[in-house]
Amino acid sequence: MPNIEKIKKYKKIHMIGIGGISMSGIAEILVNWGFTVTGSDFCQSETTDTLISRGINVCIGHNINLVSNADLVVYSAAIKQDDPEIIEAKKLNIPIIERADFLGELTRCFENTIAISGTHGKTTTTSMVSLCFIEALLDPTIQVGANLKQINGNYKIGNSENFIIEACEYVESFLKFSPKSEIILNIDNDHLDYFKNFDNIKNAFIKYVKLLPDDGFLILNADDDNCLLLNKYTNAKCITYGINNKNANFIANNIIFDNNGFAEFDVIYNNQFFAHIKLSIPGKHNVLNCLACIALCNEYNISTETMKNALLKFTGANRRFEYKGNINGASIYDDYAHHPTEITATANSLKNKTYNNSWVVFQPHTYSRTIELLDDFAQSLLNFDNIIIIDIYAARETNTYGVTSQDLCKKIVSLGGNAIYIHSFSECVSYLKNNLKTDDILITLGAGTVTEIGPMLLEQIKNP
Repeated sequence: MPNIEKIKKYKKIHMIGIGGISMSGIAEILVNWGFTVTGSDFCQSETTDTLISRGINVCIGHNINLVSNADLVVYSAAIKQDDPEIIEAKKLNIPIIERADFLGELTRCFENTIAISGTHGKTTTTSMVSLCFIEALLDPTIQVGANLKQINGNYKIGNSENFIIEACEYVESFLKFSPKSEIILNIDNDHLDYFKNFDNIKNAFIKYVKLLPDDGFLILNADDDNCLLLNKYTNAKCITYGINNKNANFIANNIIFDNNGFAEFDVIYNNQFFAHIKLSIPGKHNVLNCLACIALCNEYNISTETMKNALLKFTGANRRFEYKGNINGASIYDDYAHHPTEITATANSLKNKTYNNSWVVFQPHTYSRTIELLDDFAQSLLNFDNIIIIDIYAARETNTYGVTSQDLCKKIVSLGGNAIYIHSFSECVSYLKNNLKTDDILITLGAGTVTEIGPMLLEQIKNP
């Protein structure tokens, strides 16, 4: 059982922004441990409905009365210090703590926290590791950044010392954790609104690696030079994996893809055959994610047969190349990719599938990322035959950068791409309905509301 003595002094915990994917999972873990949890969120959602159905008092909007009854207030990073509930907590001298700091406290309740980090692939790899631990009957507690159907949500409450979490580098929140093991998938140029430059990103990962205890494990992508350099900053046991770097401990050989783009391959460990693996998710990048999972699970003595079974059953986390349906013979997918490297990986996954023409609807995510990586976005989107750009999803930002989706569209056209800008979702749906052909593939891409377009299109076909 996890040791919760460190946080036991707080009997009643109020959570501001409880509808967030991480906050909701924390709330459920706390309730399971016997804490009284209340919460508030700006808007109603499926998540808040679920929390209410499980007996958690959730207010849509603000309720300072809930704060006054709390021993501790936890708030998500999106909550500003002028929030009425934050102000009330300060007035009453109730301790307040940001989500990442509190999650860090939770990691210290477990003997074995496994943190999966990197710019791309965290959710998929966290899901793979989680399913291998479940298959091995190790009963982990899990926090993952998307819904995973095998655990019926984005978290699982276990009864062991194993805590598997997705660890994000944004605002260096992963430095609040106390991991026993780390997987670092890659280090790429992202979140420059916070980091400002790539050196600061690399330095954040150096600090992160230094958190490992000497008896811990560090799993590194040997195909990424920035990852390989991290080994010298820890005494933890380092295990490497790769496809191109044949000096890695774990490598994939004889990779082949079926018509769905699903890979099967031989895993070689220290120059010896280890296992033959089949995946039920597309793309070469997922071969790398799988190798990271295998390298970690091997250190926890999970058998190759258990890993093989778990990985074959894994059909993807929510919004990771997720199949949404079929329209007039065209297949519709949805994916969370919102960085040029991720878009390229998704496009490469498509190339292993059999189809007529490819279509993408891309919603840029944040103004800062769009302007900083405009040229890279344009190049990555050229991999698709037909490109539709919709308005930028602002998330936490205001447009002080003066960038628009039309700028990205013009850049793609200047490079020879077939791109158009469409303002409204309804207009986009109508355009797709009139232009998609049999055996085409459509993928909606982005971390915002673009995910609504596939279901809107399916609904319009059903109810014209």
